[in-house]
Amino acid sequence: MTDPPRPLASGVELRSPAFNDGAFIPDRYAKGRENVSPPLEWTHVPDGARELVLLCEDPDAPGGTFVHWVLTGIRPDATGAPEGEPPEGANAGVNDFGQVGWGGPHPPVGDEPHRYFFRLYATDRPLELGGAVHADAVRAALEGHVIDTGTLVGRFGR
Repeated sequence: MTDPPRPLASGVELRSPAFNDGAFIPDRYAKGRENVSPPLEWTHVPDGARELVLLCEDPDAPGGTFVHWVLTGIRPDATGAPEGEPPEGANAGVNDFGQVGWGGPHPPVGDEPHRYFFRLYATDRPLELGGAVHADAVRAALEGHVIDTGTLVGRFGR
């Protein structure tokens, strides 16, 4: 399976105190377990950023890329998301489980571990999307407005 394309810019540093880049995501964050969102931290957001957007996607899902988390309206001066909740003031969108907010990893039993791409986008203008949007609307709004990104990849298998 191929990696989804990474945006050209990559100055934002995105990390989690719960797992390292490329490492396994702890069970507590999985759907069917505690299903709380992992804590995230970021640095090096460019000065011109007007909004931050976070998507978490599994490109290894059997039906194609599966969206686990959509957050818009994150203030550009925010430095992270605490465990189990979005950053203050952020709008939670609809994941591919059909729920608003985080939907943890839940690959089919027996699959090779799936990869979960957490991507933080810095935009040159507010996207003004409001709450409960789907990732497709977010991707369309991001088009031509991303000034920098950061990516963190976690893995999970059952």
